[in-house]
Amino acid sequence: MSKGEILAGFLAPHPPHLVYGENPPQNEPRSEGGWEPLRWAYERARKSLEELKPDVLLVHSPHWITQVGHHFLGVRHLAGKSVDPIFPNLFRYTFELEVDVDLAEACCERAAQRGLTAKMMRNPKFRVDYGTITTLHMIRPQWDIPIVGLSANNSPYYLTTEEGLDEMDTLGKATREAIEKTGRRAVLLASNTLCHWHFQEEPTVPEDMSQEHPQSYDGYKWDMRIIELLRQGKTSEVFRLLPQFIDEAFAEVKSGAFTWMFAAMGYPELPGELHGYGTVIGTGNAVMEWNLVKAGLAASASGPAANGRESALYGST
Repeated sequence: MSKGEILAGFLAPHPPHLVYGENPPQNEPRSEGGWEPLRWAYERARKSLEELKPDVLLVHSPHWITQVGHHFLGVRHLAGKSVDPIFPNLFRYTFELEVDVDLAEACCERAAQRGLTAKMMRNPKFRVDYGTITTLHMIRPQWDIPIVGLSANNSPYYLTTEEGLDEMDTLGKATREAIEKTGRRAVLLASNTLCHWHFQEEPTVPEDMSQEHPQSYDGYKWDMRIIELLRQGKTSEVFRLLPQFIDEAFAEVKSGAFTWMFAAMGYPELPGELHGYGTVIGTGNAVMEWNLVKAGLAASASGPAANGRESALYGST
């Protein structure tokens, strides 16, 4: 077995409004569109993902909350209906997905070896949270790549921010070790919004974009500051500012997915590609990519081993 590697990481926010605006057949509510700049951003990210041809997508969602430990989806086939408890009028999605249980178990094992409380989720009727479903649908609506879902332990919320993010750093390093051990070519998805200040009331027509704008000007300025640093590849400066950004912009990256992803990638000082930015109920959302293959930090999908995996996953052409 060849050594696995991380091909890319995406900041992939999960507002259910984006699925609602797209009107896929899996989602019951119908819309007249809306949030087009963010949906177009995901279309650009999808093209990049198609070129990468990964074996597996790993997603860390802040809406699968497990107060005791870090949990991993551990059932090979999951299906059901995912409903957003805040916006059930927008998101009632019938999902069906395949889980890479072998990789999930390796992640769980490595996390435990590094001193974290970790557990496999074995309930065959488990209802996957809307954050996981939204991010996965928006990045790969074909649902033809196996996934690994990670829960949000929320340690940054009941420990200090710094202590909690240090735990997410450990989880990211454990994830990388598991990917390498299992030979997977993986893409990481950090399912996080940036500034999370939001409006308290929904417009009569949710997709009325004349009502959509940043809830907080200060939060918007913070988003632009962080995005510009990420575009310049100033990763260490971003993480120096991260606790302040979290506190002043109520940034959802506090839940840990952003730190988990960068820790797994080794905190590369690599310029991120901004596919797009937009607000949803006033929150700031950026779709960004760190392509380690293009940067020469991971192998392309053109080698003999990658071609064999590609045939198994996508079929011969």
